[in-house]
Amino acid sequence: MVTLNKIYTRTGDKGTTALATGERLPKHALRIESYGTVDETNSAIGVARLQTGGILALDAMLARIQNDLFDLGADLATPDKTAAELGYEPLRIVEAQVTRLEQEIDALNGHLQPLRSFVLPGGTAAAAHLHLARTICRRAERLVVALAAEGPGGVNEVAIKYLNRLSDFLFVAARYANWAPEGRGAGDVLWTPGAHR
Repeated sequence: MVTLNKIYTRTGDKGTTALATGERLPKHALRIESYGTVDETNSAIGVARLQTGGILALDAMLARIQNDLFDLGADLATPDKTAAELGYEPLRIVEAQVTRLEQEIDALNGHLQPLRSFVLPGGTAAAAHLHLARTICRRAERLVVALAAEGPGGVNEVAIKYLNRLSDFLFVAARYANWAPEGRGAGDVLWTPGAHR
């Protein structure tokens, strides 16, 4: 169980921070950038949820994802070692979490018309915020892929799959927010190539 009694510790005053293993890294290290950007994604989803409360099914999905993103942060804060190497069982993203995202993508997408053009971020406030969360998620994915490329002990492979699927989910969720009658049904805002040349 996590206990946070004192918020400032001064341990990061020299520009380092601790991983779950106790190892300290510079705050600009790729691992810290990776889980920091996952945290940024989570915060963007929190802002989106200020607009999705009336779209109950979607809001419940987003609430579960926010919890998953804390799991993902814990996963990334613990180098990919075995429980025997660490001395404890680390919290890892698992395939079931990826599968649930796929099922939710399919459920939301089942309500939507096929796309004939790229979608511009916009429509309802909920959709615009979900698109912003999607782009932050894509940045998190790029950072985690770069971290994995650094070699052994880098990243749980399922974490990469989760981020990849999450950005897909957020795209479909934004379209759903623009379609849902509870969200005013604004519809997609489509790109018109060369419209203003």
